[in-house]
Amino acid sequence: MKNEPDADRPRIHYRPAKGWINDPNGLVWFRGYYHIFYQHAPHYETPWRESMHWGHARTKDFIHYEELPVALFPDRPYDRDGCWSGTAIVKDDVLWLFYACVRDGAQAVAAAYSNDGIRFEKVDGNPVIAGYPPDGSPDFRDPAVCRADGRYWCVLASGNRARGSAVLLLYESADLLRWRYRGVMREWENAKFAECPSFLKLGEKYLLAASVCTQDAHRFSMAVGSFSDGRFTAEVTGEADQGPDQYAGQIFRDPQGRALLLSWIPGWQYAGYRERDIGCMSVPREVTCADGTLRVYPAAEVLRFLKDSDPALIRTEQGFRIPRAGRADVVHTGQIRDLKCLRDADVLEVFVNGGETAYTALL
Repeated sequence: MKNEPDADRPRIHYRPAKGWINDPNGLVWFRGYYHIFYQHAPHYETPWRESMHWGHARTKDFIHYEELPVALFPDRPYDRDGCWSGTAIVKDDVLWLFYACVRDGAQAVAAAYSNDGIRFEKVDGNPVIAGYPPDGSPDFRDPAVCRADGRYWCVLASGNRARGSAVLLLYESADLLRWRYRGVMREWENAKFAECPSFLKLGEKYLLAASVCTQDAHRFSMAVGSFSDGRFTAEVTGEADQGPDQYAGQIFRDPQGRALLLSWIPGWQYAGYRERDIGCMSVPREVTCADGTLRVYPAAEVLRFLKDSDPALIRTEQGFRIPRAGRADVVHTGQIRDLKCLRDADVLEVFVNGGETAYTALL
């Protein structure tokens, strides 16, 4: 099915023809296409009315999308309460998906594979990681799988309630099926838990990212650093988007070596604001690190849609603001050397100073 937009639908921000969409999952290049999986309720425009599935689309240019059949259904005892967020990896020309499986509130990790990138089989030994270690908590989800140092690594998002911190937990495997716990990879104090991590090679370094949830807010934290024998050392840190209408960003490496980021639009604050409220994906953004600064900027495929201004963005002496009906304005304060906007229906993405700061706002 082609994703053909209505007049009031975003035209270059992917969303399915029908059904709820949230977190991007399993972003991967496989057999000539960028594959985009996502949290999906195929029969409803609002969430929580059925267990979560994995929707599926593919594209060659991040402008034209082909909607594919649902990839993962909650049809096994271990995932009957949902096939939740995760990532993808290609091994020996087979596409593997790793996802958080939920049963009776207990979260674990399951795997599925595909030879054609469309039809998936769940492995017989699921769940491949059955539960959280002492360093974690029942918030234990969103596996991010990466190959490095000749081995496979799985980063899982969790929290440590005793320490009041968000944590990323690291597992190691030789074959993607048998996993050994290696310890805490990164920790944030004064937080409830982390979600939706990404872990990948970026040049000669590694990029580690996650959504970090505090008591009443969240931020998308990124770090670039060294990784060896299971130890990650952050050298440069930053945040991808000042929001407020983005969440659950996932970063993956494409055949060109780019680190590409997609996020879910809207963020939680947008839920229920409009009657039709199914959200969409952001445009692809390339994550780069130079001169000690992390930047996110639209990928080459969508650069032609950038403008120098937009009627919804009002410049001020201190920076700019974006008024939003019924909700707080988005306000930027600081020096602006360069400003670019990408407007698509009611979605506005703003990039300040070459992507040193970015904002996603639904108008």
